[in-house]
Amino acid sequence: MAAEKLRDLSQPMDVALLDATVAAFYGTGSKEERTAADQILRELQNNPDMWLQVVHILQSTQNLNTKFFALQVLEGVIKYRWNALPVEQRDGMKNYISEVIVQLSSNEASFRRERLYVNKLNIILVQILKHEWPARWRSFIPDLVSAAKTSETICENCMAILKLLSEEVFDFSRGEMTQQKIKELKQSLNSEFQLIHELCLYVLSASQRTELIRATLATLHAFLSWIPLGYIFESPLLETLLKFFPVPSYRNLTLQCLTEVAALNFGDFYNMQYVKMYNIFTVQLQSILPPTTNIPEAYAHGSSEEQAFIQNLALFFTSFYKSHIRVLESSQENITALLLGLEYLIGISYVDDTEVFKVCLDYWNSLVLELFEAHHNLDNPAVAANLMGLQIPLISGMVDGLGSQLLQRRHLYSGPMSKLRLLMICRMAKPEEVLIVEDENGNIVRETMKDNDVLVQYKIMRETLIYLSHLDHEDTEKQMLKKLSKQLKGEDWTWNNLNTLCWAIGSISGSMMEEQENRFLVMVIRDLLNLCEITKGKDNKAVIASNIIIGALDLYLVEKLGQVFVSVTLVVGYVVGQYPKFLRAHWKFLKTVVNKLFEFMHETHPGVQDMACDTFLKIVQKCKRKFVIIQVGENEPFVSELLSGLPSTIADLEPHQIHTFYESVGNMIQAESDPQKRDEYLQRLMELPNQKWAEIIGQARQSVDFLKDQDVIRTVLNILQTNTSVATSLGTYFLSQITLIFLDMLNVYRMYSELISNSIAEGGPFASKTSYVKLLRSVKRETLKLIETFLDKAEDQPQIGKQFVPPMMDPVLGDYARNVTDARESEVLSLFATIINKYKGAMIDDVPRIFEASFQCTLELVHAYKGGKALLKMITKNFEDYPEHRLKFFSLLRAIATHCFPALIRLSSQLVMDSIIWAFRHTERNIAETGLNLLLEMLKNFQASEFCNQFYRTYFLTIEQEIFAVLTDTFHKPGFKLHVLVLQHLFCLVESGALTEPLWDVATVSYSYPNNTMFVREYTIKLLSTSFPNMTTTEVTQFVNGLFESRNDLSTFKNHIRDFLVQSKEFSAQDNKDLYAEEAAAQRERERQRMLSIPGLIAPNEIQDEMLDS
Repeated sequence: MAAEKLRDLSQPMDVALLDATVAAFYGTGSKEERTAADQILRELQNNPDMWLQVVHILQSTQNLNTKFFALQVLEGVIKYRWNALPVEQRDGMKNYISEVIVQLSSNEASFRRERLYVNKLNIILVQILKHEWPARWRSFIPDLVSAAKTSETICENCMAILKLLSEEVFDFSRGEMTQQKIKELKQSLNSEFQLIHELCLYVLSASQRTELIRATLATLHAFLSWIPLGYIFESPLLETLLKFFPVPSYRNLTLQCLTEVAALNFGDFYNMQYVKMYNIFTVQLQSILPPTTNIPEAYAHGSSEEQAFIQNLALFFTSFYKSHIRVLESSQENITALLLGLEYLIGISYVDDTEVFKVCLDYWNSLVLELFEAHHNLDNPAVAANLMGLQIPLISGMVDGLGSQLLQRRHLYSGPMSKLRLLMICRMAKPEEVLIVEDENGNIVRETMKDNDVLVQYKIMRETLIYLSHLDHEDTEKQMLKKLSKQLKGEDWTWNNLNTLCWAIGSISGSMMEEQENRFLVMVIRDLLNLCEITKGKDNKAVIASNIIIGALDLYLVEKLGQVFVSVTLVVGYVVGQYPKFLRAHWKFLKTVVNKLFEFMHETHPGVQDMACDTFLKIVQKCKRKFVIIQVGENEPFVSELLSGLPSTIADLEPHQIHTFYESVGNMIQAESDPQKRDEYLQRLMELPNQKWAEIIGQARQSVDFLKDQDVIRTVLNILQTNTSVATSLGTYFLSQITLIFLDMLNVYRMYSELISNSIAEGGPFASKTSYVKLLRSVKRETLKLIETFLDKAEDQPQIGKQFVPPMMDPVLGDYARNVTDARESEVLSLFATIINKYKGAMIDDVPRIFEASFQCTLELVHAYKGGKALLKMITKNFEDYPEHRLKFFSLLRAIATHCFPALIRLSSQLVMDSIIWAFRHTERNIAETGLNLLLEMLKNFQASEFCNQFYRTYFLTIEQEIFAVLTDTFHKPGFKLHVLVLQHLFCLVESGALTEPLWDVATVSYSYPNNTMFVREYTIKLLSTSFPNMTTTEVTQFVNGLFESRNDLSTFKNHIRDFLVQSKEFSAQDNKDLYAEEAAAQRERERQRMLSIPGLIAPNEIQDEMLDS
């Protein structure tokens, strides 16, 4: 009854009843009461007439939660329907909100008591302003300033409103408003800022009220980044701010304002004012924070306000130096102040706070890059002059002078740069981590952690240290060796200090000249080996910790007896592994390192064997040629010697470690150019697994039940995994080995598949979760993975495809079709996608069979297949079941569309198109992107085919409608780039005249359109007007006309759609970075090309260049 009464909005609402409902929702009553209240409140919120009750509710209730609920309703109307409301309703609401704000903020007691309510009202007012101002509320700023002068509390709240307005226009407008609206608001704020400026100066000079001054400083902070510079430098504002800086209660806010000023950069016109500001600031700072202060310690023991001061200080210095450091280099007095500031910043950089360090690190990276580029481009005076900020044309006599200036500048910063090198060495972050984990089937696998914050920090620090190394190799070497010497002497000794030092040494690999690098590395290795001897007495075993592998050659840490140690011996391995050039140039040392790793492969301490196998693989990948040639003083290649002792070397290794070892040796064999020797090495390498395989197959021929034993299944799995590891590194050269086991492997595959199907048929879906069935499926998956790996890695040789594909059709593809639903392996789909991508048009004749075997039964995985409508049922069921099958199925379909399009035309086009539409509707990003890419290829292929008119007449409107649906759906923002490309294709196609038949149904549409363009224009306007009733017909028509006008310019077309998404309000108040993902990707590629041009920035062990191993 109460609910019905609330739902009746034809009369004023019973506010007491609404209060009770809101209280029930927020209260501690029963779950049923909260659910019922939630249901009622949702219904009210969604009722389009509910907002008309807002004023009545706000006037009648004293409950803050009820007020917030009413304002939430109002906020929705402002955001989505404001422009559609009658003028008198809009004016009435904005006047009411303004009056309530003035009423509550005019009285000190009510202002403090209702502060949360007033803040929410301020937000509502600013949301209204975004629609009304300046066109329909031109007097807003003058009215606000006038009101501010009537009362200090009103003035304080006016400052809060101005701050919110500035943030909405300048900070949060991207993706919230159209570009034209943003521009209009910015121009209005600029033109009327004089009134705001005068008000702020008046408050700061006349008021004694702490809260008001703090609010004014906070407002100024929001405005300073964009106001005309004259308001800052040609008024008392800067002087006033510096006056407030020493006052503790205003210090942080003032410092934030000064930081905004410091970050401004509009040429040299105000350089003298910047110098004066900086010098006054540093003098004041020395009395607040004496230069002798231990800043990291002060930060650790300081209050939250004091810690915030250190953070703000870092932001001030970095902002000032980024924009104005050159003006401080002009005189000795300024240089002294500059060096003092850099000293402060070095001290702040040692603070144990990640965010503070990130701020400092970002600046150090940019400064060192600037110094390096000027140094690096000395041979190109024009570039160097530009980097120094010189805009004048160079004449020949100036070049020597320019070189002198560059050298002077390097000398000026040599002291701070030396301290910065020590900072980078002491704080070097941990490189890439690799975790040893167990997968769902109990198999040991390795997972690389690539995208964590620590790794990002490591990359920036590594880049910075490489620039520092290029600027002064001798000082870099000296700092590192000095730090290492301290470790030897026991001074400042900790395992963490040794770690960071070694990560730093490893990070600069490739940045020195080869001779210097070799000499440096010899000294490092000598000292580390001495350290090994010293620590040997303390702990005779290599103590390692935790199953975490660190770095390019991975340093392992393991916790033992509650203490964390790092094996110094493994530190040597890490450092050495970062310098593959050194290893290639010193065979005896390389051989010693590898033999040492072989010793570690027998070490029983946790993690040591993993480290040894992984390190061996990474060394071999960079030095493989060295192992297959006869070195001076040797009788045979190292690989031959290794194969002779293979059984004893791997005797103590776990299966997953043996796989890594076999992959390493496969890399060696791949480097052998003589085919006869290569086949001999491969035969010797595979002797152990082949012998075991032959035994198992022999026993199976006598009794097939032998293959059902779980230990035998595990052995079969292990043998297949070993083969996959070798196929990964050998590629085409693995042909002789896979030929040997291929047919028997398919027989085992068929048998295990039948066992799985029988088990699931008898035991139901839960049987697929048993360990026995999981083990059998692991063998099937590994078989498919082995075949796919070989075919993918093998060179494009048609005879390989003819040899291996036909025998798989029934045992693999036919088996997939025959299996019960839960026994189908998604790897079958990816295998045949790989085959089609590899052999392309040669597979056209096989496509119908592949399609028949995979298409219908893949749909069964989600819904029982009952003819052509199964896909539609599948689509409507869910997007969660069998995700791997979904993704791989669309990868297969895309491969067919790309390489075997003529075969695809002959298939059921309705099912194919329904499948594609389902794919790009999917919320899983990979599936949606695969579907969109497939759609684009299909559209282009059909446009060029004889079926162009037939296809587009059937699917043009469906595709357009579905693409607009996902384009305006927030779950599909990552696909924005591809959505735009599809729409661009459609609009370009219809305007090109390529479609010679009408897109409308002539039988049902009585009006005859003059052309397809007119029809699509009208259809699109109707479609969007229906979908977005909050938009006027004029707005929709302008958008559709803009699509046709900008269709040939992708950038304009894309921005036009972005503005539409803002207007449609589908993307308001959300993260819109995915709409700009393409631009971000282009920037990342430019950055990579820059890094490739600087020695050492791309580590030698990351460069994929076969010429390195010559």
